[in-house]
Amino acid sequence: MKSSPFLLLGAISAFFGVGFGAFGAHGLKALISPELMVVYQTGVTYQMWHSLGLIAIAVINQNQPQTKLLCWAGWLMFAGIIIFSGSLYLLAILNQRWLGMITPIGGVCFLSAWLLLAIFAAKSK
Repeated sequence: MKSSPFLLLGAISAFFGVGFGAFGAHGLKALISPELMVVYQTGVTYQMWHSLGLIAIAVINQNQPQTKLLCWAGWLMFAGIIIFSGSLYLLAILNQRWLGMITPIGGVCFLSAWLLLAIFAAKSK
């Protein structure tokens, strides 16, 4: 059975997502405003869901021949985690509002990844 990089990336991302969530709940809560805490928590939530998405892509990849659609979906999902969640973490911790301009790029990566996964599913019928 061929190993997929997305299983490793998903597991590592989920590990860090749990750590970032705990850090936010216990370390940041007293240091940042409630508004910025919501921003930070949004980053954690999206990171965790998309970590599971990466793991799902890895599982699908084991049962299907690897396709460019799956490969692109996985890399776009990983890029979305880094750009979307990363920019929200930095925005909340550094209180630099301009970082919010970067966040939608990560959102587009997420949307593109899910669309490619849907196209893969439709073609696999």
